Amino acid sequence: MAYAAQYTVSAPKVSFFADLKAKYALYKEFRKTVSELSDLTNRELADLGLSRSGIKGLAIETVYGK
Repeated sequence: MAYAAQYTVSAPKVSFFADLKAKYALYKEFRKTVSELSDLTNRELADLGLSRSGIKGLAIETVYGK
């Protein structure tokens, strides 16, 4: 008994790589925002109305809009 199989390999879509690049750019912006806010002193954060525990949440909200 013989079996026949046909495999189709398609080239990756350009939009996949464009989306990946855009997501990486957003991630880099997120890390930069967290880093810059983390460099501030507690007093400077308090002047801005922030606490250390809220840095990542603020960065997510700012960069990703969530």
